Amino acid sequence: MNIKGASVLVTGGASGLGAATARRLKEEGAQVVILDLPSSDGEAVAAEMGTTFAPADVTDPDSVNAALDAAEAIAPLRALVHCAGRGGAVRLVDRDGNPGSLEDYEGVVRTNLIGTFNVLRLAAARMAKNEDLDGERGVCVLTASVAAWEGQIGQIPYASAKAGIVGMTLVAARDLASKHIRVTTIAPGLFDTPILARLPEKVRDSLSASVPHPSRLGQAGEYASLAHHIIENQMLNGETIRLDGAIRMAPR
Repeated sequence: MNIKGASVLVTGGASGLGAATARRLKEEGAQVVILDLPSSDGEAVAAEMGTTFAPADVTDPDSVNAALDAAEAIAPLRALVHCAGRGGAVRLVDRDGNPGSLEDYEGVVRTNLIGTFNVLRLAAARMAKNEDLDGERGVCVLTASVAAWEGQIGQIPYASAKAGIVGMTLVAARDLASKHIRVTTIAPGLFDTPILARLPEKVRDSLSASVPHPSRLGQAGEYASLAHHIIENQMLNGETIRLDGAIRMAPR
């Protein structure tokens, strides 16, 4: 897919993996629309990049549709890179012997899994109306995590949601094949994002050492590079790609 001049929606684009991806695709000539929460730095980030900011909650159809309207007002929507998500720790039984919080579990799953489905379905409906461009109408890149396979203790809501994204990838690709829309997922390992940046340096060093090779945290630009390659490479479809330096997470 050649995205030069086309609209691309990047969710979670105000920071981390999303911001790096928005910047990369803008450099490649795309008309990028950054979707992020109204409370995010999206407006400032978009202004610095020379892109468009659309405040939205990925679980809210109305605000996501407004962001898609903004993208289509510029050019046909040809690509989605969905990076928006959140963490949240839940134990099945807490230290006092009480059951884990169902509310906290539902909140993480709602943002990460239901939010992914919501954005994917709404973006795909717009792409399906496009004219074919070299045999395809659009590309959707989703974001899972190595936690989908090796979730650590306390990550049960996050791991559940990310495993759900892995599970939907092939089905979505098959579902949208007749519309000439591809769906592929990236599953990052340990990346140097704003969340990890808040950790003490000693902890960050320990995390870096746990990655077999290269023995460091991943860089957001490496995620962006893969997202761009997926968009360009027509044979990448229905696959989840681990981007993790060969790490396999321990229980803790």
